[in-house]
Amino acid sequence: MQIDGRFWLTKEGQSFLGAGRIELLEHIDKIGSIHAAAKEMKMSYKAAWERINGMNLLADHPLIERTTGGKGGGGTKLTLYARELIATFHRFNELHRQFIDRFSEAGNDPERLARILSRTFLTTSARNQLPATLLSIEEKGLNGVLTLSLTGSHTIQSVITLKSIRNMGLSVGCDLYAIIKSSDVTIVTTLPKSGEAMNTLKGTISRIESQDETDEITFALDLFTELIALMNPKDTARLSEGMNAYALISPSHIIIGL
Repeated sequence: MQIDGRFWLTKEGQSFLGAGRIELLEHIDKIGSIHAAAKEMKMSYKAAWERINGMNLLADHPLIERTTGGKGGGGTKLTLYARELIATFHRFNELHRQFIDRFSEAGNDPERLARILSRTFLTTSARNQLPATLLSIEEKGLNGVLTLSLTGSHTIQSVITLKSIRNMGLSVGCDLYAIIKSSDVTIVTTLPKSGEAMNTLKGTISRIESQDETDEITFALDLFTELIALMNPKDTARLSEGMNAYALISPSHIIIGL
């Protein structure tokens, strides 16, 4: 027995977007014809049109637009809004699959599932909680050096005790969270030449806010991942919004959460 589930987006209590409807829209986008897209999916034109009409009635904006004339005699194309919906659906569906895959660890044991759920919805005071995948574990004395893959192409290392690794049941390929206090993140414009081994992440300063005697810096690693750093204003005098910079984080300051 295995936990599984299909992903749907609903609106006003009605089914709005599912895998089949998204596939139909993608075929229309590729072929430029509802009739040809329906044929490709082995459904009638009537069934395809009913699905499209149902989505249009619930959507905030039209999903398709007709084109006339031209060499092919016109056809149908997706609106920009429809393409944005497709991208949003795929992102949510990916996260839903990760969610279900995590629950599959429970197997046939509902009590184990309850423990996984309690970990999934754990809340901490740390501002930075980054989803990651464990790439490798290297033993060094009483500690283990974990190499983690973040969203995109970023990797970081965390140092925790081997006892913690065993107690948490960590293994290569498992999904976890890299938890980092904002006060343990330093933003700089030039890389340090030497000293303690540090995680160095390249990104862009998207926002700087001053609060009392502290500056809060929002640092974008990519479109989906941000870091928050709290720094002394005297250390941020040369930083500005939109600037390319580096986030420095000590491996010993990265806590692992499940």
